[in-house]
Amino acid sequence: MSMQDITSKTSQLSVGEHVVYVDETKGSDATGHGTVDAPFATALAAVTLIGNMPEEKQEAFKVMVQKAGAEAYAEITASALKKARKAHKDAANKARRVAEQAEKQQAQGEAKRIEEQRRLEESAKVELIQDTALPAAKKIRVQDAEAHRGQRVKVFGWVHRHRVQGRDMMFVVLRDGTGFLQCVLTDRLCHTRDALGLTAETTVCVYGVINAVPEGKTAPGGHELAADYWEVVSRAPGGDDAISNRVSEGADPSILLQQRHLVIRGERAAAVLKVRAHVMRAFRAHFDAAGYFEVTPPCMVQTQVEGGSTLFEFDYYGEPAYLTQSSQLYLETCLPSMGAVYTLAESYRAEKSHTRRHLSEYTHCEAEIPFISFDDLLDGIEHMVKDVVARVWAEPETRAMIEQLNPGFEPPVEPFVRMRYEEAIVWLNEHNVRHEDGSPYVFGEDIPEAPERAMTDAIGKPILLTHFPGPIKAFYMPATKEDPRVTESVDLLMPGVGEIVGGSMRIWDHDELVAAYAREGLDTAPYYWYLDQRKYGSCPHGGFGLGVERFLAWLLNRFSVRECCLYPRFVDRCQP
Repeated sequence: MSMQDITSKTSQLSVGEHVVYVDETKGSDATGHGTVDAPFATALAAVTLIGNMPEEKQEAFKVMVQKAGAEAYAEITASALKKARKAHKDAANKARRVAEQAEKQQAQGEAKRIEEQRRLEESAKVELIQDTALPAAKKIRVQDAEAHRGQRVKVFGWVHRHRVQGRDMMFVVLRDGTGFLQCVLTDRLCHTRDALGLTAETTVCVYGVINAVPEGKTAPGGHELAADYWEVVSRAPGGDDAISNRVSEGADPSILLQQRHLVIRGERAAAVLKVRAHVMRAFRAHFDAAGYFEVTPPCMVQTQVEGGSTLFEFDYYGEPAYLTQSSQLYLETCLPSMGAVYTLAESYRAEKSHTRRHLSEYTHCEAEIPFISFDDLLDGIEHMVKDVVARVWAEPETRAMIEQLNPGFEPPVEPFVRMRYEEAIVWLNEHNVRHEDGSPYVFGEDIPEAPERAMTDAIGKPILLTHFPGPIKAFYMPATKEDPRVTESVDLLMPGVGEIVGGSMRIWDHDELVAAYAREGLDTAPYYWYLDQRKYGSCPHGGFGLGVERFLAWLLNRFSVRECCLYPRFVDRCQP
């Protein structure tokens, strides 16, 4: 209760009666004044009011209490008064200690401010000059630091983090994209205005000698740079605009997406993007080793591959055109001249889905192979996944990042489970995985994402799910000879993610493909060039498409594919 409150409440009392009233049922410590018309609710409030009066007046007051259920006020008992006075004394002592502590902190803060101001004024007089007697510094990147131990070097980078140890030592962890390097600044190097105001993300150039860290100490790479000179290249803001205030670990996902350009400076986001680069390189190495040629198909097209509902349409010089859903059809045209081909390019789906595995723009690894059987296709998909993982796993730096992001990950070595669509329907019903209304899944309907993932996670192994019914698959997938109800089609399902690959054999008979167009109600005219592949020397062939972001989500155990690309594009998100 403040002195202003006490003065106000005291003025409401009847001076003639010298009584403070407490009604445990109807009173209020917050709004009461201690009068019979506005009593307090507790004896503590009454004692507090009296205890803050001048001592000569306190003895004249008494406390009257009306307990719950009582019909009239009665003078407070001695024990209750003693208890209330003790509580008041304890509260007063606590308030005094809090006030003393606040006063002490204020004094310390003021002293610190004065000291900081003094140091800042002194820092303006400190000018760093390179020692020309030292050996010339060689410019290196952080990743080359180990090879230059014992040598004087200069390194450019961003201040990833820093800490001050006393007046004369500062540890700065530098980041240049190739790695992290701890720099040790001592004495005058710590006394400049730049040192006192150093902020995260400031770009600097540091000169000094690379040394192994002392025994028992740790630093990135096992070494540190003992600085003899440094300078600021560009200063990053501090205070309210500091990067730590723009992005933080627990921020709302929408904020992190809006500030994605800053988020990717973080260790985790950067590691995902670096692994992505190595994975892309591994896919190319896999296909190159297998004798495939890489091609670059157009992304502006006038045909559909996966259905018209997910096409991004735009005006192409007065004609309707679309962003490609898949490069498959164009890859097929390359088979007669180049043999097996692949592409790593962007595909686009105008799919208004908010799930954690959907993007409107994603990186599509697609391949087409001539003169193969369906079993060849399945074997090829399994070998590709295992080989790409083995390649990145064999790189120490990449493996370390994978283990950092997905502890416990082990490359798949066992054969992938091979399961037909019809067997999956049986599995779902036997394991009581049903529709939301409780009805069982039946042959012919598409298996939604949730039950598909439930099955995959329960089995706990990669699954090559095959032989889907024709009506739920694309027009170009051929029916099997033994069962015309189903197609030579496959989805590769991974635990934790679900589908990462979709593939099939392709209809290679001209008349059969024309009939497929008719069933889908598609005009064959825009596809004349695709039909010509069946006219001028066709062959059995097949292919597949892999979503690189989904592959990474599985490999790195990321919750969403949005974490696995540079700037994700999905419904309502086209920035930055």
